[in-house]
Amino acid sequence: MTKETTKNYGTALYTIITVFFFWGFVAASNGIFIPFCKTHFKLTQFESQLIDFTFYGGYFIGSLILYFASQASKVDILNKIGYKKGIIAGLVISAGGALLMIPAVHSGSFLFILFAFFVIALGFSLQQTAANPFVVALGEPESGAHRLNLAGGVNNFGGLMGPVIVSVVLFGTANDAVAKAVEISSINNLYYILAGLFLAVAIFFGVSKLPDVTSTEKIEASSKPTGPLVVMILGFLMVAAAGPLANLTGISASIFVYSSFVIILGALLFGYFAKKENSSSWGAMQYPQLVLGMLAIFMYVGTEVTIQSNLGALLKLPDFGGLADADIKPYISLYWGSMMIGRWAGAVSAFNLSKLTKNVLTIIVPFVAFAIILGVNHATGTNVGNLYVYGLCIAVMVLAVFIGQEKPAKTLAIFGTLGAIAMIIGLLTTGHVAIFAFVSGGLCCSIMWPSIFSLAITGLGKYTSQGSSFLIMMILGGSIIPPIQGELADSAGIHHSYIIPVIGFAYLIFFAWKVSGELKKQGIDVENISAEGGH
Repeated sequence: MTKETTKNYGTALYTIITVFFFWGFVAASNGIFIPFCKTHFKLTQFESQLIDFTFYGGYFIGSLILYFASQASKVDILNKIGYKKGIIAGLVISAGGALLMIPAVHSGSFLFILFAFFVIALGFSLQQTAANPFVVALGEPESGAHRLNLAGGVNNFGGLMGPVIVSVVLFGTANDAVAKAVEISSINNLYYILAGLFLAVAIFFGVSKLPDVTSTEKIEASSKPTGPLVVMILGFLMVAAAGPLANLTGISASIFVYSSFVIILGALLFGYFAKKENSSSWGAMQYPQLVLGMLAIFMYVGTEVTIQSNLGALLKLPDFGGLADADIKPYISLYWGSMMIGRWAGAVSAFNLSKLTKNVLTIIVPFVAFAIILGVNHATGTNVGNLYVYGLCIAVMVLAVFIGQEKPAKTLAIFGTLGAIAMIIGLLTTGHVAIFAFVSGGLCCSIMWPSIFSLAITGLGKYTSQGSSFLIMMILGGSIIPPIQGELADSAGIHHSYIIPVIGFAYLIFFAWKVSGELKKQGIDVENISAEGGH
């Protein structure tokens, strides 16, 4: 590879990393947009969580479309068109969704707004499937994990900036002399800008001379997983149909909402316990670690998303500050910033450093990230003095990183336990103690993805690629679990509804133990599995 080529690829790398920023920006800004829409459209807590349902549902449906099309044609569709064209197509679809948001907001229809979110996420699904291998291909293979870590760091920065920028767009800054009259149409300019950026990046990729990245991996045809996946679609649709089904049958909507989880869990349990006489027909799902990992990704993403998606409603309670929609920004940005803190700490191990340097940076980097979070919020006029004490939570996380020793099962068990304890503390207290306990869930979730992923795909051999696609589909958890917590919040109260993430963390602790046993049965040394990459 010549220096000139490397330079061109470098430009491409920095450009493609912008899409990682978009993913984090839009997903995290939902934490501001959800309580705003709840107030504006007079929604129940369950109805407000349909934003997450449609957004993460777009990822799920997009992944399924690619999978079923590839299985039917016996050709990897994305591989056939090329990752570059896949990213361009994804960007154009997301741009269309962003532009749809303008008439959706103007129409005053919450359903139209949900559809626009769904289209944006469909594009994101295609981008994410293509962008990760593309980033790895833009340089030497041995440094691919470093580039993915860099991209993940940018994704986390987007997660920090999303709530801050959307809050400023909707409510103005704390320094504004005159309180801004809040109109939902204020969001229009933001989506015009996003659509323009999506199209600009698409055009750049269209005219740039970039490597024609495709995969030489043969697609593994497997018929048996189709059944469980179709059943999961039924579980997904159950949430959307809960209201109409309740009106039609007279049965409480909550029954249909909760049954969505039961249906998805049942599909995965069937895949786990079914006798696999013809194992090849089950593909990646013949491996217990993969099926357990699918449920783990489902629970992890659902837990990560639901903690912050319901946080805005919690902060409105008198016992939790009685905050207005305009004042919840620092806590939502701190939550997503916590994801950045943990992932930046985890990224230190990706570089070839001496043990001493690595240890020092593992301590320093999280607090540098915390300082950036405080700085970004301070720049918009927010008083961040009451956030300083959160440094104690970060210190606990740093200690947990050292105890985990970069071993996926051990790290997952430790952070799952800390997450469950934090949620229980939040359930048993009020005020800032409870708020910071719930927000620290972001620290606990921050470095779980690579641990779960590594444990789930270890030992899959030629089915590794298929197994990875199944795991990506389970981002579905972000679509299902927030509405379940929203439904529980409407009946039992928003504070008590935080029992849902306790259950999520509890399963992740179980997964760390159970998958270790399954891998040992297969003669795999769990202690020597490395966790790389991030989500």
